[in-house]
Amino acid sequence: MYSNASWPKKFLSQSETFSTSMGSTDSTEKRLKVTNRRSGQLLATHAGIANTSALRRKGLLEHSSLEPGDGLWIAPCEAVHCFGMKFAIDVIYLSKQKKILKMRPNMGKNRISFCLRAHSVLELPAGTVEATGTLVGDELEFEKV
Repeated sequence: MYSNASWPKKFLSQSETFSTSMGSTDSTEKRLKVTNRRSGQLLATHAGIANTSALRRKGLLEHSSLEPGDGLWIAPCEAVHCFGMKFAIDVIYLSKQKKILKMRPNMGKNRISFCLRAHSVLELPAGTVEATGTLVGDELEFEKV
């Protein structure tokens, strides 16, 4: 079993780099495809990974929007804020087994949300949760792309 701090590193080793630009074509950048196991719906086709303190702090703050297919997986993480954000997002709180514990769809600017039982958070473009029919209790599958 992975500890909270090392679990996402199975997707991104410390020697690999991660650009916070969602549209980047950097060949060293690692991305995830996220699928809802129950429905088979794709939630993200190229979600980024924030698995270091610096990347978790920065999150999506430097972005002006998220396009469909974009997202950011933050691990470990129990809480997020949207202070300084320029757009709303869907927030999904996950257990270590990637089971959805809580969702905060369409979380607007200047808001805080938390789930103390969560291991990680998946941030998606606003409307993704509703469009895909994602529900609390669903399990997500993460695949490197």
